[in-house]
Amino acid sequence: MTAANTPADAAAPAPEAAPGDASAKAAARARARSVPRSGWAVVANKEFADHLLSVRFVVLLIILGLAVGIPFFLASEQLRSLASQASGAPALFLALFQLGINVPIFQIDVTIQSFIALAAPLLGLAFAFDAVNGERAQGTLPRLLSQPIYRDDVINGKFAAGLAIIALVLAIVVAVTAALGIFRVGIIPSPEELLRIVVWLLVTIIYVAFWLAFGLLLSVVTRRAATSAIVGFGVWFLLVPFGRFLVTFVLAFLSPTTNDLTESNLAAINLNTFILRLIPTTLYNEASTALLNPSATLTSTPPTVGENLQAIQLAQIQNMSLEQSVLLVWPHVVVLLALTVACFAIAYVRFMRQEVRA
Repeated sequence: MTAANTPADAAAPAPEAAPGDASAKAAARARARSVPRSGWAVVANKEFADHLLSVRFVVLLIILGLAVGIPFFLASEQLRSLASQASGAPALFLALFQLGINVPIFQIDVTIQSFIALAAPLLGLAFAFDAVNGERAQGTLPRLLSQPIYRDDVINGKFAAGLAIIALVLAIVVAVTAALGIFRVGIIPSPEELLRIVVWLLVTIIYVAFWLAFGLLLSVVTRRAATSAIVGFGVWFLLVPFGRFLVTFVLAFLSPTTNDLTESNLAAINLNTFILRLIPTTLYNEASTALLNPSATLTSTPPTVGENLQAIQLAQIQNMSLEQSVLLVWPHVVVLLALTVACFAIAYVRFMRQEVRA
Protein backbone atom coordinates (compact mmCIF):
# COMPACT_ATOMS: atom_id res chain seq x y z
CA MET A 1 0.00 0.00 0.00
CA THR A 2 1.51 3.30 -1.05
CA ALA A 3 0.82 6.81 0.04
CA ALA A 4 -0.71 9.15 -2.48
CA ASN A 5 0.73 12.52 -3.47
CA THR A 6 -1.62 14.37 -1.14
CA PRO A 7 -1.21 16.01 2.26
CA ALA A 8 -0.67 13.20 4.73
CA ASP A 9 -2.98 14.44 7.43
CA ALA A 10 -5.51 16.60 5.62
CA ALA A 11 -8.43 17.20 7.93
CA ALA A 12 -11.56 15.16 7.39
CA PRO A 13 -14.41 17.04 5.69
CA ALA A 14 -16.46 18.91 8.24
CA PRO A 15 -20.20 18.21 8.35
CA GLU A 16 -22.22 20.65 6.32
CA ALA A 17 -23.69 23.44 8.38
CA ALA A 18 -27.31 24.31 8.26
CA PRO A 19 -28.29 26.87 5.63
CA GLY A 20 -27.82 30.36 6.91
CA ASP A 21 -25.47 29.33 9.73
CA ALA A 22 -22.65 31.75 8.88
CA SER A 23 -20.73 31.14 12.09
CA ALA A 24 -20.56 27.38 11.46
CA LYS A 25 -19.27 27.95 7.93
CA ALA A 26 -16.60 30.35 9.22
CA ALA A 27 -15.49 27.80 11.82
CA ALA A 28 -15.30 25.07 9.18
CA ARG A 29 -13.14 27.29 6.98
CA ALA A 30 -10.87 28.08 9.92
CA ARG A 31 -10.40 24.37 10.64
CA ALA A 32 -9.59 23.58 7.01
CA ARG A 33 -5.85 23.25 6.36
CA SER A 34 -4.66 24.40 2.97
CA VAL A 35 -1.61 23.06 1.17
CA PRO A 36 1.06 25.74 0.54
CA ARG A 37 1.92 26.15 -3.11
CA SER A 38 5.64 26.27 -2.32
CA GLY A 39 5.85 23.53 0.27
CA TRP A 40 9.22 22.44 -1.11
CA ALA A 41 10.60 25.92 -0.32
CA VAL A 42 9.52 25.55 3.31
CA VAL A 43 11.34 22.23 3.57
CA ALA A 44 14.36 23.64 1.72
CA ASN A 45 14.63 26.65 4.03
CA LYS A 46 14.50 24.45 7.12
CA GLU A 47 17.06 21.98 5.71
CA PHE A 48 19.34 24.80 4.55
CA ALA A 49 19.31 26.37 8.01
CA ASP A 50 20.06 23.00 9.62
CA HIS A 51 22.96 22.40 7.22
CA LEU A 52 24.36 25.89 7.69
CA LEU A 53 24.45 25.57 11.49
CA SER A 54 25.70 21.99 11.54
CA VAL A 55 29.20 20.78 12.34
CA ARG A 56 29.14 18.88 9.04
CA PHE A 57 29.11 22.16 7.08
CA VAL A 58 32.11 23.58 8.96
CA VAL A 59 34.11 20.36 8.70
CA LEU A 60 33.51 19.95 4.96
CA LEU A 61 34.32 23.60 4.32
CA ILE A 62 37.62 23.22 6.18
CA ILE A 63 38.46 19.95 4.39
CA LEU A 64 37.77 21.40 0.96
CA GLY A 65 39.73 24.52 1.82
CA LEU A 66 42.74 22.50 2.95
CA ALA A 67 42.49 20.29 -0.13
CA VAL A 68 42.64 23.37 -2.35
CA GLY A 69 45.40 24.98 -0.25
CA ILE A 70 48.12 22.51 -1.27
CA PRO A 71 47.85 22.97 -5.06
CA PHE A 72 47.23 26.71 -4.52
CA PHE A 73 50.61 27.03 -2.79
CA LEU A 74 52.33 25.08 -5.59
CA ALA A 75 50.66 27.11 -8.35
CA SER A 76 51.27 30.48 -6.70
CA GLU A 77 54.96 29.69 -6.19
CA GLN A 78 55.33 28.76 -9.86
CA LEU A 79 53.55 31.92 -10.99
CA ARG A 80 55.69 34.11 -8.74
CA SER A 81 58.90 32.54 -10.06
CA LEU A 82 57.75 32.96 -13.69
CA ALA A 83 56.05 36.34 -13.26
CA SER A 84 58.76 38.32 -15.04
CA GLN A 85 58.89 35.92 -18.00
CA ALA A 86 55.12 35.43 -18.34
CA SER A 87 54.15 39.08 -17.90
CA GLY A 88 51.47 40.01 -20.41
CA ALA A 89 50.64 36.41 -21.31
CA PRO A 90 46.92 35.78 -21.95
CA ALA A 91 44.84 34.06 -19.26
CA LEU A 92 47.71 34.17 -16.80
CA PHE A 93 45.40 34.32 -13.79
CA LEU A 94 43.61 31.13 -14.91
CA ALA A 95 46.94 29.30 -14.65
CA LEU A 96 46.52 29.59 -10.89
CA PHE A 97 43.85 26.87 -11.11
CA GLN A 98 45.83 24.59 -13.43
CA LEU A 99 49.46 24.74 -12.36
CA GLY A 100 50.85 22.09 -10.02
CA ILE A 101 52.86 18.90 -10.12
CA ASN A 102 52.21 15.68 -12.00
CA VAL A 103 51.83 12.26 -10.36
CA PRO A 104 52.48 9.78 -13.20
CA ILE A 105 51.52 6.63 -11.30
CA PHE A 106 47.92 7.85 -10.90
CA GLN A 107 47.88 9.87 -14.15
CA ILE A 108 46.71 13.03 -12.38
CA ASP A 109 47.99 16.57 -11.94
CA VAL A 110 47.96 18.01 -8.42
CA THR A 111 46.17 21.26 -9.27
CA ILE A 112 43.28 23.22 -7.78
CA GLN A 113 41.05 21.91 -10.57
CA SER A 114 41.99 18.28 -9.97
CA PHE A 115 41.68 18.56 -6.19
CA ILE A 116 38.18 20.04 -6.48
CA ALA A 117 37.27 17.22 -8.86
CA LEU A 118 38.57 14.81 -6.21
CA ALA A 119 37.10 16.33 -3.04
CA ALA A 120 33.95 18.15 -4.18
CA PRO A 121 31.89 14.95 -4.67
CA LEU A 122 32.26 14.36 -0.93
CA LEU A 123 30.02 17.42 -0.44
CA GLY A 124 27.20 15.85 -2.41
CA LEU A 125 27.46 12.52 -0.63
CA ALA A 126 27.86 14.06 2.82
CA PHE A 127 24.74 16.22 2.55
CA ALA A 128 22.52 13.49 1.07
CA PHE A 129 23.45 10.02 2.33
CA ASP A 130 21.13 10.32 5.39
CA ALA A 131 18.55 12.75 3.98
CA VAL A 132 15.65 10.25 4.00
CA ASN A 133 16.75 7.16 5.90
CA GLY A 134 18.08 9.37 8.70
CA GLU A 135 14.59 10.84 9.13
CA ARG A 136 13.13 7.35 9.02
CA ALA A 137 15.55 6.01 11.63
CA GLN A 138 14.76 8.87 14.01
CA GLY A 139 11.04 8.45 13.50
CA THR A 140 10.59 12.01 12.24
CA LEU A 141 9.63 11.17 8.65
CA PRO A 142 5.96 10.32 9.47
CA ARG A 143 5.68 13.54 11.47
CA LEU A 144 7.23 15.50 8.62
CA LEU A 145 4.74 14.02 6.17
CA SER A 146 1.90 14.79 8.56
CA GLN A 147 2.35 18.50 7.80
CA PRO A 148 0.08 20.12 5.17
CA ILE A 149 2.51 19.63 2.30
CA TYR A 150 2.70 17.22 -0.58
CA ARG A 151 4.98 14.22 -0.27
CA ASP A 152 7.16 15.23 -3.22
CA ASP A 153 7.80 18.58 -1.51
CA VAL A 154 9.94 16.68 1.00
CA ILE A 155 12.39 15.17 -1.46
CA ASN A 156 12.37 18.27 -3.69
CA GLY A 157 13.12 20.50 -0.70
CA LYS A 158 15.91 18.28 0.56
CA PHE A 159 17.58 18.24 -2.86
CA ALA A 160 17.22 22.01 -3.28
CA ALA A 161 18.67 22.65 0.20
CA GLY A 162 21.63 20.33 -0.44
CA LEU A 163 22.34 21.96 -3.79
CA ALA A 164 22.16 25.45 -2.25
CA ILE A 165 24.56 24.63 0.59
CA ILE A 166 26.98 22.96 -1.85
CA ALA A 167 26.89 26.02 -4.13
CA LEU A 168 27.64 28.20 -1.09
CA VAL A 169 30.64 26.08 -0.05
CA LEU A 170 32.10 26.00 -3.56
CA ALA A 171 31.55 29.72 -4.09
CA ILE A 172 33.33 30.51 -0.81
CA VAL A 173 36.30 28.29 -1.65
CA VAL A 174 36.68 29.64 -5.21
CA ALA A 175 36.25 33.27 -4.11
CA VAL A 176 38.81 32.94 -1.31
CA THR A 177 41.23 31.17 -3.66
CA ALA A 178 40.91 33.93 -6.28
CA ALA A 179 41.32 36.65 -3.66
CA LEU A 180 44.44 35.02 -2.19
CA GLY A 181 45.80 34.56 -5.70
CA ILE A 182 45.43 38.28 -6.43
CA PHE A 183 47.06 39.15 -3.10
CA ARG A 184 49.92 36.63 -3.30
CA VAL A 185 50.76 36.68 -7.01
CA GLY A 186 49.72 40.24 -7.79
CA ILE A 187 47.90 39.40 -11.03
CA ILE A 188 44.58 41.14 -11.70
CA PRO A 189 42.19 38.92 -13.70
CA SER A 190 40.52 40.29 -16.83
CA PRO A 191 36.71 40.33 -17.16
CA GLU A 192 36.79 37.30 -19.47
CA GLU A 193 38.91 35.38 -16.97
CA LEU A 194 36.39 36.14 -14.23
CA LEU A 195 33.57 34.97 -16.49
CA ARG A 196 35.45 31.76 -17.21
CA ILE A 197 35.84 31.14 -13.48
CA VAL A 198 32.11 31.77 -12.94
CA VAL A 199 31.14 29.36 -15.74
CA TRP A 200 33.58 26.79 -14.38
CA LEU A 201 32.01 27.20 -10.93
CA LEU A 202 28.56 26.53 -12.42
CA VAL A 203 29.86 23.39 -14.14
CA THR A 204 31.41 22.31 -10.82
CA ILE A 205 28.05 22.74 -9.08
CA ILE A 206 26.39 20.57 -11.74
CA TYR A 207 29.11 17.95 -11.27
CA VAL A 208 28.59 17.88 -7.51
CA ALA A 209 24.80 17.88 -8.03
CA PHE A 210 25.19 14.47 -9.66
CA TRP A 211 26.80 13.12 -6.49
CA LEU A 212 24.11 14.81 -4.41
CA ALA A 213 21.40 13.07 -6.45
CA PHE A 214 23.30 9.78 -6.19
CA GLY A 215 23.57 10.13 -2.41
CA LEU A 216 19.86 10.97 -2.21
CA LEU A 217 19.08 7.85 -4.22
CA LEU A 218 21.10 5.72 -1.81
CA SER A 219 19.31 7.37 1.11
CA VAL A 220 15.93 6.40 -0.37
CA VAL A 221 16.69 2.81 -1.38
CA THR A 222 18.59 1.81 1.77
CA ARG A 223 17.08 1.60 5.23
CA ARG A 224 20.16 2.61 7.23
CA ALA A 225 22.29 5.74 6.90
CA ALA A 226 25.46 3.73 7.57
CA THR A 227 24.74 1.47 4.60
CA SER A 228 24.18 4.37 2.20
CA ALA A 229 27.34 6.07 3.49
CA ILE A 230 29.48 2.98 2.93
CA VAL A 231 28.09 2.40 -0.57
CA GLY A 232 28.33 6.06 -1.55
CA PHE A 233 31.86 6.65 -0.36
CA GLY A 234 32.91 3.26 -1.74
CA VAL A 235 31.66 4.22 -5.22
CA TRP A 236 33.41 7.59 -4.89
CA PHE A 237 36.66 5.91 -3.87
CA LEU A 238 36.47 3.51 -6.80
CA LEU A 239 35.52 6.01 -9.50
CA VAL A 240 37.14 9.32 -8.56
CA PRO A 241 40.67 8.66 -7.24
CA PHE A 242 41.29 5.38 -9.09
CA GLY A 243 38.61 5.20 -11.80
CA ARG A 244 40.72 6.53 -14.65
CA PHE A 245 43.75 4.50 -13.57
CA LEU A 246 41.76 1.25 -13.40
CA VAL A 247 39.97 1.80 -16.73
CA THR A 248 43.22 2.75 -18.48
CA PHE A 249 44.95 -0.30 -17.00
CA VAL A 250 42.23 -2.64 -18.28
CA LEU A 251 42.01 -0.99 -21.72
CA ALA A 252 45.79 -1.25 -22.13
CA PHE A 253 45.32 -5.02 -22.45
CA LEU A 254 42.00 -5.07 -24.31
CA SER A 255 42.60 -2.22 -26.77
CA PRO A 256 46.23 -1.02 -26.79
CA THR A 257 47.01 2.29 -28.51
CA THR A 258 50.09 4.04 -29.91
CA ASN A 259 50.96 7.57 -31.01
CA ASP A 260 50.53 6.83 -34.72
CA LEU A 261 47.96 8.87 -36.69
CA THR A 262 46.36 5.86 -38.36
CA GLU A 263 42.64 5.22 -38.70
CA SER A 264 42.78 2.01 -36.68
CA ASN A 265 44.78 3.61 -33.87
CA LEU A 266 42.49 6.65 -33.75
CA ALA A 267 39.48 4.34 -33.58
CA ALA A 268 41.05 2.54 -30.60
CA ILE A 269 41.80 5.88 -28.91
CA ASN A 270 38.22 7.05 -29.39
CA LEU A 271 36.90 3.78 -27.97
CA ASN A 272 39.09 4.29 -24.89
CA THR A 273 37.90 7.90 -24.61
CA PHE A 274 34.26 6.83 -24.81
CA ILE A 275 34.70 4.27 -22.03
CA LEU A 276 36.57 6.77 -19.86
CA ARG A 277 33.72 9.24 -20.32
CA LEU A 278 31.39 6.83 -18.61
CA ILE A 279 33.05 8.17 -15.45
CA PRO A 280 31.57 11.57 -14.49
CA THR A 281 34.95 12.79 -13.28
CA THR A 282 36.35 12.46 -16.80
CA LEU A 283 33.57 14.64 -18.18
CA TYR A 284 34.17 17.25 -15.50
CA ASN A 285 37.96 17.31 -15.94
CA GLU A 286 37.66 17.73 -19.71
CA ALA A 287 35.11 20.53 -19.31
CA SER A 288 37.26 22.24 -16.68
CA THR A 289 40.35 22.09 -18.87
CA ALA A 290 38.53 23.70 -21.79
CA LEU A 291 37.06 26.45 -19.61
CA LEU A 292 40.19 27.29 -17.64
CA ASN A 293 42.60 26.98 -20.58
CA PRO A 294 41.64 29.14 -23.60
CA SER A 295 44.28 27.43 -25.73
CA ALA A 296 42.46 24.08 -25.42
CA THR A 297 40.72 23.64 -28.75
CA LEU A 298 39.47 20.07 -28.26
CA THR A 299 38.63 17.72 -25.42
CA SER A 300 39.43 14.39 -27.14
CA THR A 301 41.28 12.94 -30.08
CA PRO A 302 39.38 13.50 -33.38
CA PRO A 303 38.16 10.28 -34.99
CA THR A 304 39.96 10.73 -38.31
CA VAL A 305 43.44 11.72 -39.45
CA GLY A 306 42.16 14.76 -41.34
CA GLU A 307 40.24 16.13 -38.37
CA ASN A 308 43.28 15.52 -36.17
CA LEU A 309 45.50 17.61 -38.45
CA GLN A 310 42.85 20.36 -38.58
CA ALA A 311 42.72 20.41 -34.79
CA ILE A 312 46.50 20.76 -34.58
CA GLN A 313 46.44 23.67 -37.04
CA LEU A 314 43.59 25.33 -35.13
CA ALA A 315 45.52 25.05 -31.86
CA GLN A 316 48.47 26.85 -33.45
CA ILE A 317 46.41 29.71 -34.84
CA GLN A 318 44.31 31.13 -32.00
CA ASN A 319 42.96 30.83 -28.49
CA MET A 320 39.37 29.97 -27.94
CA SER A 321 36.90 32.65 -26.86
CA LEU A 322 34.60 32.02 -23.93
CA GLU A 323 31.66 31.34 -26.24
CA GLN A 324 33.68 28.81 -28.24
CA SER A 325 34.85 27.09 -25.06
CA VAL A 326 31.27 26.85 -23.79
CA LEU A 327 30.18 25.29 -27.09
CA LEU A 328 33.09 22.85 -26.79
CA VAL A 329 32.07 21.64 -23.33
CA TRP A 330 28.31 21.86 -23.81
CA PRO A 331 27.97 18.09 -24.53
CA HIS A 332 29.81 17.32 -21.28
CA VAL A 333 27.47 19.57 -19.31
CA VAL A 334 24.41 17.99 -20.92
CA VAL A 335 25.59 14.49 -20.02
CA LEU A 336 26.27 15.53 -16.41
CA LEU A 337 22.81 17.09 -16.22
CA ALA A 338 21.25 13.95 -17.69
CA LEU A 339 23.01 11.74 -15.13
CA THR A 340 21.86 14.05 -12.32
CA VAL A 341 18.25 14.06 -13.54
CA ALA A 342 18.29 10.27 -13.94
CA CYS A 343 19.52 9.67 -10.37
CA PHE A 344 17.07 12.18 -8.91
CA ALA A 345 14.18 10.80 -10.96
CA ILE A 346 14.80 7.25 -9.70
CA ALA A 347 15.04 8.52 -6.11
CA TYR A 348 11.84 10.56 -6.60
CA VAL A 349 9.84 7.61 -7.94
CA ARG A 350 11.08 5.25 -5.24
CA PHE A 351 10.30 7.74 -2.48
CA MET A 352 6.80 8.41 -3.84
CA ARG A 353 6.03 4.66 -3.83
CA GLN A 354 7.39 3.89 -0.40
CA GLU A 355 5.22 3.39 2.65
CA VAL A 356 6.79 5.51 5.35
CA ARG A 357 4.03 5.63 7.97
CA ALA A 358 4.88 4.15 11.32
